[in-house]
Amino acid sequence: MTATHAPTAVGTHDPNLLLQVENVDKSFPGVKALEGMRFDLRKGEVLGLVGENGAGKSTLMKLLTGIYTRETGSFWLNGQPLEVHNPREAQEAGLAIIHQELNLVSHLTVAENIWLGREPVSGRFFTRPGEQVRKTRELLERLGLALDPKTVVSHLSVAQQQMVEIAKALSFEATKVLIMDEPTAALNDAEVDQLHELIRRFITPETGVVYISHRMAELKRIADRITVIRDGHYIDTMPMAETSLDEVISKMVGRAINTGAKPHNVRDDRPIVLSVSGLSTKALLKDITFDLHRGEVLGFAGLMGAGRTEVARALVGADPITSGQILLNSNPVTIHSPAQAAALGIGYLSEDRKRLGLMLQLSVVHNVAISSMSSKFSKAFFVNEKAMKEAAEGSRKLLSIKTPSVNQLVKYLSGGNQQKAIIARWLVKDCDILIFDEPTRGIDVGAKEEIYQLLNALAEQGKTIIMISSELPEILRMSHRVVVMADGRIKGVLSAGEASQESIMRLATHSGEVITQTTEKAGR
Repeated sequence: MTATHAPTAVGTHDPNLLLQVENVDKSFPGVKALEGMRFDLRKGEVLGLVGENGAGKSTLMKLLTGIYTRETGSFWLNGQPLEVHNPREAQEAGLAIIHQELNLVSHLTVAENIWLGREPVSGRFFTRPGEQVRKTRELLERLGLALDPKTVVSHLSVAQQQMVEIAKALSFEATKVLIMDEPTAALNDAEVDQLHELIRRFITPETGVVYISHRMAELKRIADRITVIRDGHYIDTMPMAETSLDEVISKMVGRAINTGAKPHNVRDDRPIVLSVSGLSTKALLKDITFDLHRGEVLGFAGLMGAGRTEVARALVGADPITSGQILLNSNPVTIHSPAQAAALGIGYLSEDRKRLGLMLQLSVVHNVAISSMSSKFSKAFFVNEKAMKEAAEGSRKLLSIKTPSVNQLVKYLSGGNQQKAIIARWLVKDCDILIFDEPTRGIDVGAKEEIYQLLNALAEQGKTIIMISSELPEILRMSHRVVVMADGRIKGVLSAGEASQESIMRLATHSGEVITQTTEKAGR
């Protein structure tokens, strides 16, 4: 059995510890978020902190950084009591946090976001934009981030915005503890490697990192120890090098998870439901050609900027195409908007579910029913609230959406259950083709497993799925074929038997001429 290293006992303060949390409680109306929570961070280490969605990880980090106020317990930094009442006090004390949800001001530039509230000034009233850009450029170069300080943040991808968050956190010279809440949820493998290099540069004998992630293999690479919490309680702390991922997952969820499951079989004679040929856009895509078979999960892989999301947006009419043809069930179609795509039976789940998928201030009922309002739930200006609620309740049972009621505001659901609510929307709409862009981003391992099982079940029922993911293990596990993209082009299509992390990365990093695509229609 793996040796455990529990946090230092309450009331003792080891000089080798950078940060200690002792006996902390926190409640919200009707929910005990944390009870008797404890953990410690050693100087010079990366501590992995794991737990399912709703386990209390983010609540604990918000307590540490002054966003929430704890009810009981104490915090200690370098052996001294830590009391912070707002994020600014936390930053001044030496704690910086990168939140799971981006906290950037979208209409400001990269430089303006990084130095917001700390702008270089001349005299008492005038800022120095040139100095701000210079300092930002130096910071980005030191961190190895290829970003333009003058770019408006809304023009950046989700992954690039995450990098800006990281640069902002590391811009505080007083930072001793860097807290990273799902920092790589929107990053691909190459970008994760870049982030890990940043972390290694940050770590000194006087600094430490609390690293929250649902990516188990990633934690194995970066964390020195790993602390598991479940349902607001401390469970265990283990040395990462001596701990198996299956053991960590078991402690997280309280049950065994079959992490090696494979996709269900799909017949080789399945009909083509969507055929794309020569699709191009003004900005990036060039000659995108592929077929999609009924009951298939077709994975799209590639590095950031390869064009995967752009393919999805072009298919549903969110981005205009300049050339090419789309055949839906052998019939040519021209799609000008996601609403028109939905009417044709194509549902799109964006990678940024909170900004582009969910209506956070509305209930589960309204989020599930919104796309079917005109076709199923309204007539002559009258809305059938009863039918909407029945549809949402049916989806809640079918997809095991964890919510006290379908009348609950969707913003209060965990990430995995929010994702299920969007899936429910397209199932109620009865879409035959579902496009999932980063379907498990920010979702814990238990919820991931439920999403995987759901996608497999949908494929078995004859639904057809395009799955875009930056996680290669996810692509390999779920896809019957894998389309690999780079530079706005398809570099190859791999059958399930051909696909591996090595073969995908070989194509994803290829430049120049397009590689001949595999035509084998293999399925599992």
